[in-house]
Amino acid sequence: MKQFFQFLDRQTTYRQEFLAGITTFLSMAYILVVNPIVLSEAGMDKGAVFTATAVSAIIGTLLIGILANYPIGIAPSMGLNSFFTYSVVIGMGIPWQTALTGVFISGVLFVLLSIFKIREKIIEVIPQDLKYAIGSGIGFFIAFIGLKNSGIVVANSATFVSLGNIQSGPTLLAVVGFIITVILMVKNVRGAIFYGMVITSILGMFFGIIDKPKAIIGGIPSLEPTFGVVFMQLGDIFSIELVAVVFTFLFVAFFDTAGTLIAIANQAGLVKDNKIPNAGRALLADASASVAGSVLGTSTTASFIESSAGIAAGGRTGFTSVVISGMFAIALFFSPLLSIVTSEVTAPALIIVGTLMASEVRHIKWERFEIAIPAFVTIIMMPLTYGVATGIGLGFIMYPITMIAMKKQKEISPIVYVLALIFIAYFAFVI
Repeated sequence: MKQFFQFLDRQTTYRQEFLAGITTFLSMAYILVVNPIVLSEAGMDKGAVFTATAVSAIIGTLLIGILANYPIGIAPSMGLNSFFTYSVVIGMGIPWQTALTGVFISGVLFVLLSIFKIREKIIEVIPQDLKYAIGSGIGFFIAFIGLKNSGIVVANSATFVSLGNIQSGPTLLAVVGFIITVILMVKNVRGAIFYGMVITSILGMFFGIIDKPKAIIGGIPSLEPTFGVVFMQLGDIFSIELVAVVFTFLFVAFFDTAGTLIAIANQAGLVKDNKIPNAGRALLADASASVAGSVLGTSTTASFIESSAGIAAGGRTGFTSVVISGMFAIALFFSPLLSIVTSEVTAPALIIVGTLMASEVRHIKWERFEIAIPAFVTIIMMPLTYGVATGIGLGFIMYPITMIAMKKQKEISPIVYVLALIFIAYFAFVI
């Protein structure tokens, strides 16, 4: 087992990988609660979506761990489930069954792009400085998510965002949890993020901020309301509206996953000579999970940026993913316990991991203005637009503009030009 997952080469241990797997699972376990709620507003059965969410996470995470040896968790994407419900089903009036078929088609296209290594080739030609910008931009983005989820940062009609009510119980719990985790990190405690979440959960239950679970074991809801529905709706997908929907699922998931993979690989120290090892296998695992998830009854899956919490806790190999899959399997039976993993518990982990990932900015050539501008646009637009793909797209548009202005167009791969044009079309006609 150690030899298969290259424990010696990546300087890790079973204990380290196990703690990392639990940490990542706890960081992304909210999807088991949130995804059924979001998709139920589209008319889908909440129980069936819960089971589909867990099973698709098990399949995708196990595949990326075994095939690519990556410490990454895969589950239904939060951004794309919102797009599915609020834009496609409610906004466009498309039945959820047809929309789910759109997810299936985009997943199949993903698999084909992965098999022919088109996705892998695109990731390889992304300039190194933009890769650093993507990684650090995602760091700022997930830190912002943590601040928002905890109530430390809230919406404000006058200034868009402002400081929240620090005196409220849940927000104060997140602040205390953040301080505890920071102290553990500073003292170089192995698994500091995981222990921080455990202590925060205990404090939350002790002070009545987090409800104690009413039960420990629960039944597994049936998949019958959603399983295989996509195969009965294939005749309904040939419309201009749904073609645009399929394209959007494909486009956003492509760059969300690419950005996450780049960031995670950089954080784990796996990138060699500007190349990500086993990237093709990792992308194929992600695409396969989307196909499986749509058949089971959930929206597009993606590599979770919360995986960075597990890497910060020491995860370096696919064994971390095996542990994550195992935790999702257990969660099918122990769903009542998930109620204690609240946003206040996971927020400190996201903020700290964001800090660690944002440090990638130090590698960017800031002294070169033609690089600094696209990098800055990539970084700043991720949290401000609440979208990884948006930040990447705007960065890709700016990069050839500034490089051409400096008469350095020969340094740009033709694929980058093509992607810039595709992003321009995307922003002009799809969004």
